[in-house]
Amino acid sequence: MLDLPAPPCESGQPVPLGWHFPLLGAGIGSWRQRPDRFPGLGIALPSIDLSRLVAASRRVTFRSPVYINEAISRESTIRSLEEKQTAGGKIAILTTGHAIKLANAQQPAIEEQQTYVFLSTPHADRASEPWVPTPGSRTLGSVTPDETMLFQFSALSCNSHRIHLDRHYAREVEGYPDLVVNGGIITLLMTEFARRDLGFSAGTIKVTNKVPLYVNREISFVTDQIETTSRIIALDADGILAAVMEFSENEI
Repeated sequence: MLDLPAPPCESGQPVPLGWHFPLLGAGIGSWRQRPDRFPGLGIALPSIDLSRLVAASRRVTFRSPVYINEAISRESTIRSLEEKQTAGGKIAILTTGHAIKLANAQQPAIEEQQTYVFLSTPHADRASEPWVPTPGSRTLGSVTPDETMLFQFSALSCNSHRIHLDRHYAREVEGYPDLVVNGGIITLLMTEFARRDLGFSAGTIKVTNKVPLYVNREISFVTDQIETTSRIIALDADGILAAVMEFSENEI
């Protein structure tokens, strides 16, 4: 699906780092979904009269492996909801939490926190300067997501948000130039590079989305380090910083 070498996936082996995302998917009836068809990933979203929803950030702590064909449980909650009035209009910030536990375990194997922002205005591009490489930064690789990748990831994660699947809706209703690449795809790609190229095996990642990324446009991935913080950066086709993942072997 990601156009990267596939890790081993046999019964009893650990689920590769980051590939727990299908465990967070759970659709809800279409009659309960928003007009944009975002399903809430298993959590019934509160009624918010704001037309757009974007994924802002996520934090994932990998404490212990989850094994293929092993029983697990998941608990998902809404942690906070804050509404604000800004210069650009009313917004709401929603934080959700997920905990994945192995059978009979007391502590979660994986904990994830996701933050979404609800907006009242269509998308508008912001002026951004190309990212300037830092000393010691190096390119890990590049990927060009196509419509098939967006569809496959959306199906695996039960994410029916129309900005990933409906080009007319993405352009005419939300104001994007094309289909938007799922934030989860970017997180998964960065986690793959961290696992495969940088040896990351456990700890915490924090991902912040800066600008949208679009289908059929190359995304480059670069690693660098700022002081003691290791990072992977996703750059759009114009070299603009689109997302940042900070990671640590210990919880941060």
